Parts: sequence; C-alpha cells; structure tokens
Amino acid sequence: MGPFAGLLGVLAAAVLLVGAVFAVARVSAVAPDPVRSLPFLSGHDPAEHALSRFHVRWYPVTLLFLAFDVEMLFMYPWAVVVARVGVGAVVEMFVFLGVLLAGVVWAWREGALRWV
Repeated sequence: MGPFAGLLGVLAAAVLLVGAVFAVARVSAVAPDPVRSLPFLSGHDPAEHALSRFHVRWYPVTLLFLAFDVEMLFMYPWAVVVARVGVGAVVEMFVFLGVLLAGVVWAWREGALRWV
C-alpha cells in the first residue's frame, strides 16, 4: 500500500474537489431562464431542431479538414526525427504532401470548395 498511498491521496482529493464543485453549483443555482439555457445559438430561439441533418455540402469540407488535420498529426513526429533519419524522411514527407495536394486539387476541380 505504501507506493500507492500518494496516488490514492491525489485520487481522493480529486473526487472530493469535483464533488464540492457540484455541491456548490447545486446550492447556488437559481431558477434557469428557459431561453437563456438553450444549448446553442447564444440563447436565441432555434430555427431548426438541434439534431437536424447537415447539408451535403459540409461533407467535402469536413473531409478536407480531416486530411489537413491528419497531415499535421504526421508532420509533428516527422519534424522530431527528420534530422536523424535524413533525406529519406524528407522524400517520404514530400510524397505524403503530394498525395494530399492531389486530393485537394481533385476536390477543388470537383467544386468541393465552392460554397454556393
């Protein structure tokens, strides 16, 4: 039990702190205004249901965002090891960027970046 005493103490303190925050929120809560407590649109009356479907034009934009997000996901570790690995890592990264660029050019040609 000795090596885990500190971990258990931190865990107990975290649970007590979260419980205290919830208790203070419960005690100090006032009757909520139904319009101000809406989960979206900054308290304005919603024009559509919160679970309504997205328009199909959002999906290509989302895929482009994910492509660039994955690009950054791979570029950060690559930047750490590129000096150690050498020219091979640079060539591999440019091939990867070329594939992404081909995808962006294709999406642009297909009109995915045209909003209206």
